[in-house]
Amino acid sequence: MSDLYVAAGGGGDPIGALIAARTVTVDPAPPLIATYAWERPEVDPTARPLGRRDFTGLTREAGATAFASATRARPPAGSTMPGLARDLPARLLLLDPARGLTSLSRQIETMAEAAGGRIRVIDVGGDVLTHGDEPTLRSPFGDALTLAACRLAGVPTTVYVAGPGLDGEIDERLLLERLTGRHPLTPGPDAASAAGPALAWHPSEASALWAAAVHGARGTVRTVHRTVRLTSVSPRLYHLPLREAVDHNPVARALLDERPATLEAAADLSHRLTGIPGLAPERDRAPGDHALAGSAALLDRERAMKTLREAADGADHVTLRYAARALDLPWTAIPSVREALGGDTPLLRLT
Repeated sequence: MSDLYVAAGGGGDPIGALIAARTVTVDPAPPLIATYAWERPEVDPTARPLGRRDFTGLTREAGATAFASATRARPPAGSTMPGLARDLPARLLLLDPARGLTSLSRQIETMAEAAGGRIRVIDVGGDVLTHGDEPTLRSPFGDALTLAACRLAGVPTTVYVAGPGLDGEIDERLLLERLTGRHPLTPGPDAASAAGPALAWHPSEASALWAAAVHGARGTVRTVHRTVRLTSVSPRLYHLPLREAVDHNPVARALLDERPATLEAAADLSHRLTGIPGLAPERDRAPGDHALAGSAALLDRERAMKTLREAADGADHVTLRYAARALDLPWTAIPSVREALGGDTPLLRLT
């Protein structure tokens, strides 16, 4: 018997889910992690959650569709899931929300039954506890959809908030108020090190920040969207019952009330409540198509570090994703940037 871990928001959350799994259980077996294939547009230009038809080389496990190292996204779609299947010591299952809330809840229920255990929802940063009106909130929809689907599935579920505030969406102080009375866990360095091979190339920032905090990093970090502070709270992993998490989240409650039958209808509902489009792509500047990952190997270290220090505006560290972008390189250049500039996974220290 094992637990089903659900990476609440897709993207890099499977990395955080692995670190959490290594923290809450002593089971050495690779954990079962369910995740959306839903990534930022610089990875996937379709800017939508991908389903079975968007991949080749998928397998079956725990009654569900699973990723393997041989899995590939069908162009024009792109995905980091095959790389995570290769580099994370975990079994990754695909969550497909295209048919709305009820279908998603049945997928989760089937996976949990096959695992034979309970559900543990992992959110890195804490926007799963959004009230919908925080001024820095950017992407509440995916996490709310996950909460509602788990509640509808009816399987005993615990929600975990890893690294409060590290996704830059809700302030650490606000989250600690919402987690009052909860006794946190703190991962050991070995738990974070298990994600090291993936963090060496993956563009995740929140999971990278959490791993860095577990390894002892402190101070300010410039990310793509804003500057985040690593504090003594940053390594912590808080947990609370699913019911309490849903009580915090107005989008999750509305989804449970209305039971939208399509992803688009669910996203529209979230948009009406928060003013944030649920399926709109990021509107960030990205490197031009002319940028080549290999060009990072030709970086002049002194000049590149000067550029990063100026762009970081006094921060102690930058994420590797931010470093690549500031140097006008694509996210696929992250390993080369790290090698050329001597960065320690998963951050580059500037001071």
